[in-house]
Amino acid sequence: MIIDTNVQPNFRYNSEIRRYISSAHKLRAIPDVEQQWYQAPGGDYRQDLYGDGYPGSDPDTVSRHLFEESGADFAVLNPPTRGNIADYLLNSRICAAVNDWLIDRWLEPDSANRFLGTIRVNPEDVKGAVAEIGRLADHPKMVQVGVPLQSREPYGKPVFEPIWEAAAARGLPVAVHINGGNGVDYPPTFAGHAYTYPGYAAFMPLNSFVHLATLIIEGVFGRHPDLRFVFADGGYDLLTPLMWRLDTFWMSMRDQTPWVDRYPSEYLHSHVRYCTSALDGPTDESHADRWMDFTDKADLLMYGSAYPHWSTTGPDAAVAGLSEEKRQKVLWRNASDLYGVAADLEGTRA
Repeated sequence: MIIDTNVQPNFRYNSEIRRYISSAHKLRAIPDVEQQWYQAPGGDYRQDLYGDGYPGSDPDTVSRHLFEESGADFAVLNPPTRGNIADYLLNSRICAAVNDWLIDRWLEPDSANRFLGTIRVNPEDVKGAVAEIGRLADHPKMVQVGVPLQSREPYGKPVFEPIWEAAAARGLPVAVHINGGNGVDYPPTFAGHAYTYPGYAAFMPLNSFVHLATLIIEGVFGRHPDLRFVFADGGYDLLTPLMWRLDTFWMSMRDQTPWVDRYPSEYLHSHVRYCTSALDGPTDESHADRWMDFTDKADLLMYGSAYPHWSTTGPDAAVAGLSEEKRQKVLWRNASDLYGVAADLEGTRA
């Protein structure tokens, strides 16, 4: 069994989103799918996937690539929204439009029940995000809430907590993913903007650790024992040294965070998951199995192809060098436990 936890479907063309936006917002400017600040050499998407529309825009083609050719049994769809747009209300409307499009074009027509969905919300509109979760949380194929990795503040800050509380109350994990093509974006590194795509790709995923550290230190995970976060853009290869630093500093300053009642690293298993990334981990397969033992990564990691991006990774490559037990955890067990996907392949949520 294989569950692909990181697939980004696209609109067929830029104006398609306007079919799902209210008349009051149809004429507003919306960023192009491919107008990103940092373009990958050769393009952001696999060149062989371009056809009549953007790569990842045709459900039949995506089904063939993921289910028939790669052998996946389920795919979790986490579409980009093209927003942290300056107008936060417009951004919320775009999130709602993306959600309606995902249901209309991908989830409802999928009679085999192999596509699972993400409720995209705008964290800068907390009330709107909570309302959007309430609107769609009962849809049987919506299995998580999606937010951008880019944010004005770390996600452990109190302003965002109503969103996480709403997601946890509905049993929905929160997936954090780079949301490229933004009208307004934030620096991809802790010290400002990178000049090249390699700098962007290397440092952008590390912002996930800032979110993770504040979720722990600010006590969010402690207050919401059922809250789960999925960091979909990698960065897990640096999890061990970063958590070691966090554990060390916590020991020396426990008087400042009395609500953190255990080592920060002990929150990981109950609250955190990562998706695989082609850019993470050792390049020598012989080191992969041992490397996964540090910080118990095999219990935290889920296979994600990143389809249809240039860095799309097949399941065999994602678990190369791992023992059979670790392969099963990464390829499906961890995701099955998180999303409640039945192991009998009926496509129902437990």
